[in-house]
Amino acid sequence: MKTETVDGVTLETWTPEETRKARDAGEIVLIDVRTPQEFMFEHIEGALLFPMAFFDPAALPGQGEKRIVLHCGSGMRSDKMARKAIAAGLTQIAHVEGGFGAWKAAGLPYVGTDMGTGAPKRMPG
Repeated sequence: MKTETVDGVTLETWTPEETRKARDAGEIVLIDVRTPQEFMFEHIEGALLFPMAFFDPAALPGQGEKRIVLHCGSGMRSDKMARKAIAAGLTQIAHVEGGFGAWKAAGLPYVGTDMGTGAPKRMPG
């Protein structure tokens, strides 16, 4: 994990592997900030959708028990939304380095689309 201090708050950048381990352990809330279309086509199982176009840090869940980790396609949008959350007063926020592209490149499982039926399909990664 990489860290950076932004306005006195630590912004964490997690690897896809760190994110998967924490997700599997139930330690994080994983939030996808991509568009609904991107999410519908493929996404990380268990991630919640909160598109960047409608992102409001005040609507994020509390962080009493679970860390919030944001992700997007490449890490650019999630970094921008993490900084927006810090500017809004959140003190614990992280995002996934390289986003969903890095998740897939690491060979991690995800939910994709069965091109024959259009139905969601678990992909082994």
